[in-house]
Amino acid sequence: MQIFTDPERPVPQYPIESVDRALRLLKLFKDHGELRLADARDALGVGQSTAHRLMAMLQYHGFVDQDAVSRMYLAGPALLEVGLAAVQNLNLRAVAQPILQQLADESGETVHLGVLMGTEVLFMDAIESEAALRVSVRIGRQIPAHATSLGKAMLAALPQERVEHLYPDDDLIAVTERTITKRADLFDVLDRVREQGYAENLEEGEPGVGSIAVAVRDGGTLIGGLSIAAPRSRIRKAERDRFAALLIDAAAELVTALHAGAQ
Repeated sequence: MQIFTDPERPVPQYPIESVDRALRLLKLFKDHGELRLADARDALGVGQSTAHRLMAMLQYHGFVDQDAVSRMYLAGPALLEVGLAAVQNLNLRAVAQPILQQLADESGETVHLGVLMGTEVLFMDAIESEAALRVSVRIGRQIPAHATSLGKAMLAALPQERVEHLYPDDDLIAVTERTITKRADLFDVLDRVREQGYAENLEEGEPGVGSIAVAVRDGGTLIGGLSIAAPRSRIRKAERDRFAALLIDAAAELVTALHAGAQ
């Protein structure tokens, strides 16, 4: 019997093997956007039928979904809801609200707070621009990370081996005709993001829309990301530099506010 162990947590006196396996299986989705049944089987050290039964039960409760074409398993809505609830319990949205408002006031554009969920961005909160021509808010939406500035900023904040696990295939989903569709191209873009300190999105997630984003990190821990989104015509070089500076300051302010709130 193999029980997942954490050196900082005592092993329960009466461990339940099936529960242990199910929880270990769920934790695999933290590092892998998609899982084959064989991946689950090998990671748990169980037979194919056991892995299938575990996946079937998790799927029944909405913790995983299975792609009808590829047969790969993905994080399901219940798992995402639990994750979002945990983030909300950390008071991230409440702490970020005044910082988002200040960012919206200074930029004059729509701003978003997002978190990374596997290979997707979950838009948690936003302040919409008051301009007549503006980008609408995306609260609650999930969009492929490689098609958003928020996603690219947060992916660039992860170790390269983690990103490689998240993207095992060469081909990526095209959201618009400008979306990155090759794994190698995405990795090149992430290298540039790491060098310049912010990510860009020029009509890759939605025609006519551009955005600039930065990751919010506390030391080596990725917390989320902040972005400024505007009509593509207003994302000029001078504005990109100004937006990036505003976002970098806001990210540092958010980390400081989170620390203050935890005391």
